[in-house]
Parts: sequence; structure tokens; C-alpha cells
Amino acid sequence: MGDMLTTPTVIVDEQILDRNIAAMARVMADKGIALRPHVKTHKIVEIARKQVDAGAAGLTVATIGEAEVFAAAGFDDLFIAYPLWLTRSSAARLVAVAQTARIRFGVDSVDGVRNAGARLGDAVRSFEVLIEVDSGHHRTGVHPDDVGEIALAAIDAGFAVAGVFTFPGHSYGTDQAVPAARGEAKTLRKASRSLVEVGARKHVRSGGSTPSALDADGTSLTEARPGVYVFGDAQQWELGRIEPSDIALTVLATVVSRDDGPVGRRVVLDSGSKVLGADRPDYASGFGRLIDHPQARIVALSEHHATVEFPSDATLPVRGSRIRVVPNHVCTVLNLVDEVAVVRGGLVVDTWPVAARGRNN
Repeated sequence: MGDMLTTPTVIVDEQILDRNIAAMARVMADKGIALRPHVKTHKIVEIARKQVDAGAAGLTVATIGEAEVFAAAGFDDLFIAYPLWLTRSSAARLVAVAQTARIRFGVDSVDGVRNAGARLGDAVRSFEVLIEVDSGHHRTGVHPDDVGEIALAAIDAGFAVAGVFTFPGHSYGTDQAVPAARGEAKTLRKASRSLVEVGARKHVRSGGSTPSALDADGTSLTEARPGVYVFGDAQQWELGRIEPSDIALTVLATVVSRDDGPVGRRVVLDSGSKVLGADRPDYASGFGRLIDHPQARIVALSEHHATVEFPSDATLPVRGSRIRVVPNHVCTVLNLVDEVAVVRGGLVVDTWPVAARGRNN
């Protein structure tokens, strides 16, 4: 890549990307689970096409804005995995996007269902809802025992109830992937029984996060929605779920300053929080990792500076060196840039726009 790219620049290794997409598709097919990848991770139409071509049953999005982008690009089966609280304007947008795509969205309360039905009016029968249940992450979602009440309210409002879903986000923790997958399966089974009790016999049981997906229970889930797997990130690396060779996205940065003095052996890169994001979970050893210098740690971030400390026996990179940084949380990075550089065999072969960047509502 050399000096072909200015820094900081987000780069995607297409060969690793393709390998990751194929591997997850194969695992889900072997488990008998439909794959509905969450495209909020990448927000890129070209990657979504690769996922569908590899067998994805449809796409998951986080917002109506993301649904609008991917529907306009020709994707016609979209699930908004979020408990939407509709307003007059958001309901109108939802109705418009449903003209070209089948739209399902999340609910997690009787009030939310009734509000959505009232806002959608006569268009309500064009939509299906999935009821979100809490499988241990304790963010959104209800107890499985409350699913029946919400389902009856949804039917009364005019919706078709497509099923239940959950997000085992607590899988992002040391040694938590397997327990989270087990909790997800148990919760979805219980929620499913609640739906059967109110007459919804055939329905979706949707779950999945990237850390827990490989441990998903194919007898309990009918669908999984991992997102980060396409790229990998430093979180997945430090949790031991992937190897550095599985990481498809890095941020190319330049060493702009260097200190080899007695206080500390460090360099400063031009990739600050405005490209890496600022996420640092408790288990992370820094604000990101350097893929070619695994012993180094990013110890501080400001907007345009990343301070990296090296071990005492390491050779510091010289000023002007190009360094590949692995962000802690890759999903936030794609919402910070307009495009990514695509490389194959170390050569830049394309540029992909981040089509759904900023579509946060």
C-alpha cells in the first residue's frame, strides 16, 4: 500500500472478508440456523451483497435509516432489530420503505405495540413484529413470561407476530460466550412457549451475537444475527474468539512522533478517537491493538492522536512508518468514515462507500 493512501484510512482485506463470510455461512448452515447478518457493523452495500450471495436469508438493520439505504439498494427482506417507538414522521418513512421490501421490526411493550399500530393506521397489516426478550444482557427486552400479553396486543393492533428475538450482548466478556449462548437458547425456548399459548405456532426464534454465534443452539434458534464476524476487531481478538489472521479491517496510520527516552518507549499515531472510536471494555488491554506489533498497547487516545507504548526490548517504528491498527469495536469505526479502501494481496483494488453512515434514526 505504501504511500498510495493518506492516513488515517480504513482498509478492508477482501480475501479475509470473503473467508469470514463463507465460514459463518457454513457454520450456520451446518446448525440448520438461518443467517440474517446485522449490517450495522459495516453499513456497506457491497458487503451485504456478498453475505446474501453466500446464503444469508435477509439482513438485520438497527434503524429505519439503515433500512431505507439497503432497501434502495435492492435488498427486500429486512428486520429492524430494535424496539421502535414510532412518531408520525418515522411511521411515514416505515410505510414508504415497505413499498419495496418486507419489513419486520422489534417491540418490547404493550405501549410500544399500541403506539406503532396507531401511527401506522391502515398500513399496519403490511408489517410483522418480533417481540424482544431479555436473555441476560439487561438492556431492552422483556421476561419470556410477558411475551404472550404483548403478542395479543400486537394482534389486536393489526400486526402479524413473526416471532421472538434476543441479543446476548453479555457474550462480550471473558469466558461468557458459552454461558450467553445457553441463556439465549433457554430464554427463546421459554418465549416460544408463550407464543404457542396464544396461538402463534409457527414463528421465528432469532438470536445471536458474534461471540456466541459459534455456540448457538440449532434446536432452539431458527435465525442468528451476528455482525462483527465479517471484520473481527480487537475485542474479539482479546476474548480469544478469533486470531489476528481473521481480522479483515484495520486502520492504516502513520507514526508522527516518537519517544525513546527514559520516561517511556512510545510512538504517537495519527489515528485518534475520530477514526478508531473510544470504546474500551473492562477486559481490553488498551484502546486497540497493532496487528503487526502484538505486544504494543494503545494507552491513550485523543481526537487525532493514539499513544502507543512498546515493551522495553522492542524496536520502535521510525517516524513516517505505516502501522495497521485494529480498533476495539469495529462497528463504531464505520460510522466515522465515508469510504473504505479495499485491498487484495496488499494492493488497493477498490473503494467502497459506507452507504449507511450516519443513518442513526
